[in-house]
Amino acid sequence: MEKPASSTHGPARRVARPPRHAPQALVECTSFAQLAQRAHTLEALDRALRQTLPQPLRDQVRFADVRHERLVFLANSPAWASRLRLAQGQILACARAIGVAAGAIKVKVVAPSATVTATAAAGMSISAAAAAHLRAAAGGLQDPELRAMFLTLAAQADQRPSRGS
Repeated sequence: MEKPASSTHGPARRVARPPRHAPQALVECTSFAQLAQRAHTLEALDRALRQTLPQPLRDQVRFADVRHERLVFLANSPAWASRLRLAQGQILACARAIGVAAGAIKVKVVAPSATVTATAAAGMSISAAAAAHLRAAAGGLQDPELRAMFLTLAAQADQRPSRGS
């Protein structure tokens, strides 16, 4: 008996996928000078726009970009994002005064920056037990540079009082 011409068990057909974008050659990318200039411009805008904000809010937000006539800010929490949105009028007025064409702000909530985390970590101390473990680990290390780093870190326990004491 012959099989019908339209069999459902025939070879699977491949669906055409859109072509993937290959990485660009370095010469086709934006130059580092242009990237540095853009970063400098955004940093200047950040300083100018945040200066108009009250002190506690100023420390909890960062200006990130201008996209489609929107000023994009980053906030450390939803509460700070809400407070920033309340200041939208004064932010936009400041932006217009310095020549930035913007009609709205957009606020994204992100984790606190590494700078804030490093500042908080600077106030932390190492316990005596942690220092003892660091010294013991340093004794077993072959790399003199790494050993010195462990011992330097352990020495910080001697310089600051521990939290638990």
